[in-house]
Amino acid sequence: MDSPFSLHAALALIVAGDPDVVQAVWTSLYTSGAAILLGSLAGIPVGVSLGLGRFAGRRLAVTLLNTLMAMPTVVVGLLIYGLLSRQGLFGPLGLLFTPLAMIIGQTVLAAPIVANYTLAAVAGADPRILPTAMTLGAGRLHGAWRLLLEVRFGLLAAVVAGFGRVIAEVGVAMMLGGNIRGTTRTMTTAIALETSKGEFAFGLALGLVLLAVALVVNLFLNLLQHR
Repeated sequence: MDSPFSLHAALALIVAGDPDVVQAVWTSLYTSGAAILLGSLAGIPVGVSLGLGRFAGRRLAVTLLNTLMAMPTVVVGLLIYGLLSRQGLFGPLGLLFTPLAMIIGQTVLAAPIVANYTLAAVAGADPRILPTAMTLGAGRLHGAWRLLLEVRFGLLAAVVAGFGRVIAEVGVAMMLGGNIRGTTRTMTTAIALETSKGEFAFGLALGLVLLAVALVVNLFLNLLQHR
């Protein structure tokens, strides 16, 4: 009989396509995917604006962005929980303990990361790109677009880094999703719960999948950085 710590038992769950394993993996992937999409739509324009702009308060804005990037996930979860709870501003919408609540929380986590990476990519680009484009007749918007094309690998790195952060976090998913089986249980929350119950093989199976996802994400990020 396999030990609960057995790697063989964990691999068997993965190969057999255990429904609980598949459900947790799918929930993690689609909530994190939606969050990084929304976080990119918010973070990239902010990063570009801070990278190109020279305005009063820019340094303060960058400091605030760095603070948001370093904010603990449980604090983000607590703040959004307060907004979505029954007594909160958005309580009547009934979003708490739903996948949408998790997506909202993970978006808040992802956006500052994407914005910071975008800011670094834009700030590190050749400063002659935008003036040259405008000299050749391009408007500021079109010139900014040409700049984004030049730093596209940096933008992709921003998206990949943000995705890696949200898919591996547990605080926001646990507080806003409630770890409901078949609905809001993600890989990280399932690992925490099942391990505490003694289901080590199940937790290890999800840990292996999460490790594989993290490995692919980081390999892709390293490839982009070398480009």
